[in-house]
Amino acid sequence: MLGTVLTIIYLVLCLALIATVLLQSGRSAGLGAIAGGAQSLVGKKKGLDEKLGKVTTFLAVGFMLFTIALVVIN
Repeated sequence: MLGTVLTIIYLVLCLALIATVLLQSGRSAGLGAIAGGAQSLVGKKKGLDEKLGKVTTFLAVGFMLFTIALVVIN
């Protein structure tokens, strides 16, 4: 029973992680790459990209923890 619940949560977590990675803009996206892309090389993120980056980090940590938990349980 616990394994089934964790597997369902794991699948939702996987889909959310895939969605957040796909929603992020690429490194060379936007007009900044045309006219001096130094800001994209420095790594400054603004607005939605910053929030998506934090959510992606949180989901990736959750993904790893759930993977370990499922291996231990099964």
